[in-house]
Amino acid sequence: MLRFLVSPRWIGLAIFVVLMAVTCYVLGGWQYDRWEQRKADNAIVEANVAGDPAPVEDVLADGWDPDLEYRTVTATGTFDSSREITVRFAHRDGAPGVQVITPLRLTDGQVVLVDRGWIAGPRDGTAPDDVPAAAQDPVTITGWLQRASTADQAATTPRDGQVRAVSGERWTDFLGAEPLPGYVALTSPEQEGLTGPPQPDLGTGPHLFYAIQWWFFSGLAVVGYFLFVRAELRERRPKASAEITPG
Repeated sequence: MLRFLVSPRWIGLAIFVVLMAVTCYVLGGWQYDRWEQRKADNAIVEANVAGDPAPVEDVLADGWDPDLEYRTVTATGTFDSSREITVRFAHRDGAPGVQVITPLRLTDGQVVLVDRGWIAGPRDGTAPDDVPAAAQDPVTITGWLQRASTADQAATTPRDGQVRAVSGERWTDFLGAEPLPGYVALTSPEQEGLTGPPQPDLGTGPHLFYAIQWWFFSGLAVVGYFLFVRAELRERRPKASAEITPG
């Protein structure tokens, strides 16, 4: 009765179903791994935000590590307003504006880039005329470490006092010194006229939903195959009965 399963048509269907089921299962596993990784990353961020502040020069003594993102740090020094840069097209809640990046020269001579905050600006990305000035006296700031952008040289090299993304590696000539890796999103003290950084996004995204969806498709392919087999058997039974019925 099941000999039809070894016909070329049904063998081809079986191969297609197996490939589809395996592919969907693997894609589901990939999305599930991304969900697990996002949860692990969020746990690191939560721990970093809640941790006790530490001097930025100590935290970055061994260079940048991805697990340092949102690490709460402190820095003491003097802002170098003469080398302040604004980041173009920094939209916030749909509104155009710029991020204000001011180098902070630490007491030990090192330089760290500090994102002092966001201010609304023209839609063409240029900086507004009323960017609040940084403090001139020595200050101690607190903020979250942020990773440098991986954008290309054209986007991260200061030109006419602006960039499109922050990467200190491109600022050495402009600053006259190589800054510490990454930059600090300032959370304290508040900068009058500037909006501080948003809270970190701790969502896990749609990865778990996509994983379940792919696994459902995998199971659906297998179930669908057996339903086709069942339908074929039902169609063949009356024919088989007619063939063995005496004339």
